[in-house]
Amino acid sequence: MKPQGHLGQLFEDEATVKRIRNRLPYLFQLAELESSRAGKAGMQVGSARENILVALLIYKFGKENVETEIPITEPEMDARLFGEPISIKTITGSFSGVKLIWTVDAAKAKEFCENYYPSCDILLARINWSNIGGLYYIPVQVQRGLFDKIGREKYIKLPKAGTNPRGVEFAKNVLACLTTDSQSKQIELNWQRSEIEFNAYKRWLDLWKED
Repeated sequence: MKPQGHLGQLFEDEATVKRIRNRLPYLFQLAELESSRAGKAGMQVGSARENILVALLIYKFGKENVETEIPITEPEMDARLFGEPISIKTITGSFSGVKLIWTVDAAKAKEFCENYYPSCDILLARINWSNIGGLYYIPVQVQRGLFDKIGREKYIKLPKAGTNPRGVEFAKNVLACLTTDSQSKQIELNWQRSEIEFNAYKRWLDLWKED
């Protein structure tokens, strides 16, 4: 069995776990506010959340050990931690709809499915406002074990023909199985919103005022 990757250490340090529980809901709420218009979060909120989680890795492991300049040709990897590839994913509500790859090209989606095999440890945040969610570490060997057991067709959900769902997803119940595997790790999070006075223009206005 492959030894646990460095990412798993994030879930073992008590001080870091406490900080994640205290700060992650607040930071994700800020990301939503910064990405919202007329009270509705836009697509850019996903990138903001990813940046927050990458910043967590840098905070914990040091900038020199987190590589963020990943080519856009890498469909799955979002960062490297001590050289190990990491895929960062976030979802609101249930585990359904989590993308393996974002694409509107049906041919690229089909090609990805035909060639896909898990290659990255996953850092997954499940947001569940006013309820319980979590932050999860899913080792690549856990993903490969389930993939080999159930097969490609039951692991991957291809977009339906004639629709525009913008990507290829994990099939139903796959993430539920992965997150509850004995080798995966979880930090339970209570997703409560804070009272935040937020002005989307203040930072930019302050910069305009500078001499």
